[in-house]
Amino acid sequence: MPLKKILFKPGVNKENTRYTTEGGWYEADKIRFRQGNPESIGGWVQTSTNVFLGICRSLWNWVLLDGRNIIGVGTNLKFYLENGGAYYDITPLRASSTINNNPFVATNGSATITVTDTAHGASTGDFVTFSGAVGLGGNITAAVLNANYQITVLTSSTYTFTATATANATDASGSPGGGAVVLAAYEISVGPAVQIPLVGWGAGGWGLGTWGNGLASASALRIWSQQNFGEDLVFNPRGGGLYYWDASGTLTTRGVLVSSLPGADAEVPSVVNLVAVSDTSRFVFCFGCDDYGSAVLNPMLIRWSDQEDILTWNPATTNQAGSTTLSHGSQIIAVVQSRQEQVVFTDSAVYSLQYLGPPVVWQTQLLGDNTSIYGPNAAAVASGIVYWMGIDKFYKYDGRVQTLNCDLRRYIFNDINRDQNLQVFAGVNEGFNEVWWFYCSEGSTTVNRYVIYNYLENEGKGVWYYGTMGRTAWLDSGLRDFPIAATYTLNLVEHENGINDNETSTTQPLDAYVSSAEFDIEDGHSFGFIWRIVPDLTFGDSTNSPTAVSPRVTMSLLGLSNSGSGVLNTASALVTKGSNFVITEEFTGQIFTRIRGRQMIFKIASNQINTAWQLGAPRIDIRPDGRR
Repeated sequence: MPLKKILFKPGVNKENTRYTTEGGWYEADKIRFRQGNPESIGGWVQTSTNVFLGICRSLWNWVLLDGRNIIGVGTNLKFYLENGGAYYDITPLRASSTINNNPFVATNGSATITVTDTAHGASTGDFVTFSGAVGLGGNITAAVLNANYQITVLTSSTYTFTATATANATDASGSPGGGAVVLAAYEISVGPAVQIPLVGWGAGGWGLGTWGNGLASASALRIWSQQNFGEDLVFNPRGGGLYYWDASGTLTTRGVLVSSLPGADAEVPSVVNLVAVSDTSRFVFCFGCDDYGSAVLNPMLIRWSDQEDILTWNPATTNQAGSTTLSHGSQIIAVVQSRQEQVVFTDSAVYSLQYLGPPVVWQTQLLGDNTSIYGPNAAAVASGIVYWMGIDKFYKYDGRVQTLNCDLRRYIFNDINRDQNLQVFAGVNEGFNEVWWFYCSEGSTTVNRYVIYNYLENEGKGVWYYGTMGRTAWLDSGLRDFPIAATYTLNLVEHENGINDNETSTTQPLDAYVSSAEFDIEDGHSFGFIWRIVPDLTFGDSTNSPTAVSPRVTMSLLGLSNSGSGVLNTASALVTKGSNFVITEEFTGQIFTRIRGRQMIFKIASNQINTAWQLGAPRIDIRPDGRR
């Protein structure tokens, strides 16, 4: 028989059996499709060697009037401003006061310091900054004490922290010490890094669930919402206060409650789930918050400030502050801004919030009912269209709410940890026309998988592909050169920068591959015998590695006697990039194999630094080889 081209449809499809999906791709990791052909994705590079504390769940980018490019970084422990690779701690304070006389006690040979503060009100894991303390006489100097520490609570009046030095006998004999005027500044309480499902007695609110059983619930994951208000920043931990950072200060100036700002009225929301700022008319919104004259959170209430005024929240004939309560659903989950509207998601509906001007000011319109969304960060806007992950399907809103056809729906939703829904987040990679969703697989409490929807491939019909990756937040901003993501190594990385994994100082290769569905000749009536492959690919941005090993990929054929037999034999060989090329690529001309089967699977893979590839149309020499 003549050589046969291997050409498959773009995208990965796992909705049917591997044999039913003949003519397409079935498995993949760290690849994308460009004009119908698979290629390895771009690499990533750490923005700096600096790290932050906690798991980052929120990123926001804006530029100050003096030109400084800032990213707000919200973690479960802290809130930072990133600039030039450095992280500046602006976590708001909960309380600040002078504590007990000589509050520090040290033990010889230990770095653990015990602190007495009769009204600290802190919890284990919280942070405190001491100032005004004097040293204990030995290694525990004033510089050691006057620092920021994470604490372990012992009682309502005592806690411990681990100092940056080990106490000696002089410190122990000088205890209790520290002086008479020690100031302790307590940061707002930290939040969980993962959701902790709660069931049984005491789970859920008072009176909820059947007697003795309670109601299934989960401790709230610490998620921040943030947006710039001019060059300043308004930000909020879900279920917490409304905070403000003033750019006229320094990058180390802490955020403060909006209600504490001079001129703030008495109706500034005190407990908020989500905060947003309208782009053109500059209203500040609180989604899920306390009502006027109340301190109880209403999860379906929307309130907004006066236009261009974050201090005025009490409605009057002289301002445009106001509120509205949504009716479909039990709580507002998420909000994104699209064109000239805020798209608001409850747990069962989608609303549009649009500016009409006085006296209505902002009006809601129900866009879709009986919908769902997986979490506060599960929606993203790409090319003016809103995409989001529901609890069992994907959606888009382009003027009307529609279900998004997904070729990976069963694969994703049959293996996802629903107890970690708040960890799901979406991101846009505009340069490649992609929307990414990151999530936890069923057996994982950390984000370890992603799924991508490319909305322009396949003649605009869109294609899907997936893979494995640990990320905690994503930001695609036109103010930075590359998409930014937060990692579990507590740093930020620039995606699509290079072709390797440079999350740490040690360069690692990308483990990228794609394998096809099963294909055959004559519908599997006879066995096929393949004795050679003629490769066709480009090595693109590949470079010769420091070990002088040329970039290469592995092409494999996997043979089956029938679609249910499992792989019986495999033939693999390396395709190596040539040393020189000008116009045409140079690589291994042909691969000789000996493989037999009624069905075959084709696979291309790479796992070597400095290797990037795009598959073309390789050919195989295949001929009938009997019926058994």
